[in-house]
Amino acid sequence: MAGSIRYECSEQIATITLDNPDARNAFDYPMTQELRRLWSEIARDPEVRCVIVTGAGDRAFCTGWDISSTASGESQKFAKVARREAPYSQITAVQNRCWTPVITAVNGQCNGGGLHFLADTDMAIASESATFLDTHCQNGLAATLEMAGLARRIPLDAVFRLIYLGSVERMSAAEAHRIGLVGEVVPHERLMDRARELAAIVCRWSPTALARSKQAIWESLDHGLEPGLDVAYRQLEIHADHPDQTEGPTAFFEKREPRWAPYAAEGTGQGEP
Repeated sequence: MAGSIRYECSEQIATITLDNPDARNAFDYPMTQELRRLWSEIARDPEVRCVIVTGAGDRAFCTGWDISSTASGESQKFAKVARREAPYSQITAVQNRCWTPVITAVNGQCNGGGLHFLADTDMAIASESATFLDTHCQNGLAATLEMAGLARRIPLDAVFRLIYLGSVERMSAAEAHRIGLVGEVVPHERLMDRARELAAIVCRWSPTALARSKQAIWESLDHGLEPGLDVAYRQLEIHADHPDQTEGPTAFFEKREPRWAPYAAEGTGQGEP
């Protein structure tokens, strides 16, 4: 049975749910292309201020690429394509140059390619029952892209533990929080409520300031410190003439809620694959 992506938007918060229960929310090729389409749509939708990514059910958040397609040979046609054309390079907001804030809510097991969503997320929270592992090498596959992403945000020892220990020793939610893989751990029944609480806070701030801050930070990571600072500073220059730059301080002194301008992605590179 093929998997699917469920999408809903309410009160400026969009929720993307990975829904492939037969394969513990693993993604197949159609799911990757639907994610790619959604991120492009979100990037251009001023009504979406924050996105929550989660998995369906209680067992798993995402277990990576659906291994049934690997065993059948379906995925072999992607093995030697350019990295940016590979379907598993098209599933996250950062991969698709979407600068809308993203919160990842890990509701269960996160394995292999599911770690892409954590490597590229802005904030992550996890259920107390969530576990983290990588079974690439124990299944004869190389663990590369998602691990290179994780190496930017957690200790290398933790990255290699995921790779080398596979399913034998799984990382707990508590350990994931200790090393900074997730920022918060909550009771399972509170996971989505807490994700929405955080998203509601994000929705209060200038959407343009948030998007440009996100773009500055993620793009700076592609460089060393000095050129990275130059990349980040470029977003500061672009934002200098935006009306939110004065609306925020004005609203503060007038003791009222700010009236933010809608975010326009055009000209930022947002939404481009």
